Amino acid sequence: MANGQWYPAEWPERIRALAEGRLTPVEPRRAATVMLLRDTGTGTDTGPAVHMLRRRASMAFAGGAYAYPGGGVDPRDDDHHVRWAGPTRAWWANRLGVDETAAQAIVCAAVRETYEEAGVLLAGPTPDSVVGDTTGPDWETDRAALVARDLSFAEFLDRRGLVLRSDLLGAWARWITPEFETRRYDTWFFVAVLPEGQRTRNASTEADRTVWITPGEAATGYDKGDLTMMPPTIATLRGLIPYGSASEALSAAPQRDLTPVLARARLEADEVVLTWPGHGEFTKHIPLGGAPA
Repeated sequence: MANGQWYPAEWPERIRALAEGRLTPVEPRRAATVMLLRDTGTGTDTGPAVHMLRRRASMAFAGGAYAYPGGGVDPRDDDHHVRWAGPTRAWWANRLGVDETAAQAIVCAAVRETYEEAGVLLAGPTPDSVVGDTTGPDWETDRAALVARDLSFAEFLDRRGLVLRSDLLGAWARWITPEFETRRYDTWFFVAVLPEGQRTRNASTEADRTVWITPGEAATGYDKGDLTMMPPTIATLRGLIPYGSASEALSAAPQRDLTPVLARARLEADEVVLTWPGHGEFTKHIPLGGAPA
């Protein structure tokens, strides 16, 4: 393929099975992922840089692909009381298209995954502050417990006496894994600005590399085939290119369309056609018995 679009070898047969009614779609699991931004201030490619991680090649899902910190929603965060700053749960419910308990859990997942995989925590002791350095051994113990799911994020915030800073997040997009996939996620993409005083680190066991890269540079790498990405990743990166700063992108988030993007597959003559509505660059024509074009 000319670009870096991730395309698993098993997709053609699964797409055919779905199109012919031989495959029952798996119910998607709620998930959240965060495009963490910081201003570069240097270089010819202006605009903010985004923190990305490269998934280990051994990973069953999207091995070798570049992505953002993210993961599934923990149901324990649905109704546990969380100290909360920023827009209300009702506001978030309306924005995300879910009820209030689900909205809390999705926002919690976004903040938790950013902490688990990048070491950055969007929470503070007061509604207008964020914690400083989170690299000490006591922090690492709690982070490991979160990763192991021995501790829910709501319990972690309680234990630390922290307020979740929902005002530091902006909902950017929503993508649902195609119906022919074995692992499916209903994923909300968020943007956030790296808090002053905090630093990212590769805290994820799923990643072998992390980078700060401008959306323009990342898109060029994808177009050349140097960086592998899934459609939602490159699509959201392209959406960041027009913004001159991290705060500009965060301010634009409330106006973003959160209509879910779901790939469609159909049989057409002697091929399967795979499309992502509104994203023509990802269209694939798969000959029956052949490779994608």
